[in-house]
Amino acid sequence: MTLTELKYIVAVAREKHFGKAAEACFVSQPTLSVAVKKLEDELELKLFERASGEISVTPLGEEIVRQAQSVLEQAAEIKEIAKRGKDPLGGPLKLGVIYTIGPYLLPELVRHNIERTPQMPLMLQENFTVRLLEMLRTGEIDCAILAEPFPDAGLAVAPLYDEPFVAAVPVGHPLAAQSSVTSQQLQGQTMLLLGTGHCFRDHVLHVCPEFARFSSQAEGIRKSFEGSSLETIKHMVAAGMGVTLVPALAVPAPDLHGTEPLLRYLPVVDEHPGTTPPTRRVVLAWRRSFTRYEAIAALRNAVYACALPGVTRLS
Repeated sequence: MTLTELKYIVAVAREKHFGKAAEACFVSQPTLSVAVKKLEDELELKLFERASGEISVTPLGEEIVRQAQSVLEQAAEIKEIAKRGKDPLGGPLKLGVIYTIGPYLLPELVRHNIERTPQMPLMLQENFTVRLLEMLRTGEIDCAILAEPFPDAGLAVAPLYDEPFVAAVPVGHPLAAQSSVTSQQLQGQTMLLLGTGHCFRDHVLHVCPEFARFSSQAEGIRKSFEGSSLETIKHMVAAGMGVTLVPALAVPAPDLHGTEPLLRYLPVVDEHPGTTPPTRRVVLAWRRSFTRYEAIAALRNAVYACALPGVTRLS
C-alpha cells in the first residue's frame, strides 16, 4: 500500500470516473486502474462497483476512502512541518479572532502581513472566545487574538493593546450635544448589548458592573436588544432604539472625535478623577508547545504596523 495508491482511490471516489481521476492525478488511465486493482487485491475487497459508464463506491470502500483522505492530509502535514522547520515563516499561520475584533482589525492586518511575510499567509477563523480556546487546545488554529479576561487554558499570552469603550448615541439624542458621557448618564438609557455568548457583552459588564446592578430595575440594560453583531446594534442605535458601547476600533476613523450622519460617538469618562475609563485588553494567545516563535513575532509586528486609532499599544 502506497500514498500514491491512496491518492488514486480518493480521486476515483471524487470523480466517479477512472478517466477523469487519471487526468486529475496527471497519469494515464491504465496506470491508475492497475494501481487501484493492486490495492483492491491487497485488501481483498472491492472498493468500487464498475457499471457501464458509472462508478460507485462500495460501503466499505467509502470508509477506506475517508481514512485514505485522512492519511494523505497527515502526510502533507509532515511535509509542512519539515518546511516550517527550515523556515518558521514559511507556510500558513492559522489565526483565530473574536467577532468583535475581526471586522475592525483584520483588513489592515492582512494587508500588512502580505507586505511583510508573503510566504506566511493567514488562515483566518472568526468565532466566540470559548470556541477559539477549544480550537487552540486541539490544534485547529495556531494562535488567536482575544480580549481579556478569558479562562486560563495554560496558553502563552502577549499583550497587544488596550482599547477603550466608546458610547454610541443617535445624533438627535440629548447626550449627543456633550463632548463625553459618564457611566451614570448611561444607566438611565436603554442599553443595547450583544447577546449571551459574545465576550464583549461580558467585558462591558465586567468593566461597568454598575450596569449589571442596574439590570434588576425597570430601565437600562434590562431593556437590552440582544443583537448578533456590533454593526447590527449600531444600526439599531441610529434608528433611535437606544444607546450602546463599542470598542474604539469599531468607530469609523474620521469620527473618533466627531460625528457621522446618524451616530455620535462619545468617550466614556468617570465622575471620579483619576479613574480609568472602561477598557478591554486585547492579547495574542498561542499554545506553549507551538514552536514557530518567529511567526508569532511577525504577526505581532504586523498588528503594530496597523493604525489602531484610539487604542494604547502595549509592548
